[in-house]
Amino acid sequence: MAGGKPDKEAKQAAKRARREASRARYKQIWQAFQMQRREDKALLPLMVGALLLSVAVFFVIGLFFGLEWILLPLGIAVGVLAAVSIFGRRVQRNVFSKADGQPGAAGWALDNLRGQWRVTPGVAGTTHLDAVHRVIGRPGIILVAEGAPHRVKSLLAQEKKRTARIAGTMPIYDVIVGNDEGQVPLAKLQRHLTKLPRNISRQEMETMEARLAALGSRAAAMPKGPLPAGAKMRSVQRTVRRR
Repeated sequence: MAGGKPDKEAKQAAKRARREASRARYKQIWQAFQMQRREDKALLPLMVGALLLSVAVFFVIGLFFGLEWILLPLGIAVGVLAAVSIFGRRVQRNVFSKADGQPGAAGWALDNLRGQWRVTPGVAGTTHLDAVHRVIGRPGIILVAEGAPHRVKSLLAQEKKRTARIAGTMPIYDVIVGNDEGQVPLAKLQRHLTKLPRNISRQEMETMEARLAALGSRAAAMPKGPLPAGAKMRSVQRTVRRR
């Protein structure tokens, strides 16, 4: 019995913490919705349209079977899910659109990969904030470059040669992020990686990650996430050189 009160207090504290976290999460979602709504005039009509369309479809189907009032709640639920999906996709598109072309954007996108990926940002780079990031996943090793094409091609080739000495027969893919021919747009980078074939096991991933860690980094310090638009490149480059 002596330990009953502390246990009860701990459970109540945990419950309060979960409640506060939930409130904070909903507040962030609401703020994101308000920001997106101001910038994206089509957002609200599309969300409302998806909800109404879903309700109408399920209601009409229900009429044929005499189940319209039973299927109506299901139509509302599906419509809400569709509306939320539209909101999420348009927010993501807006975020990627603003980050596109900014130094550090590819590294930021890789850091937000879902699933079993081992991301090492900035394994090679220049003081101009060109960079090569290394990703280890089920496909093998993926080297992702961002920056000026005339600089990153040679940077990528050097890093690929350096990696191949340790990788042996493991597949090595290379990707240049950009909007020119042969490049992968920032918004499609995550999808591009997830579509690559699975060539190695999780155990091989872990083994290779440990072996490649010995290579270290040849890059200048990269910004944490996309560099804000309008930031002064000269001052950033001076900071990179000092590091």
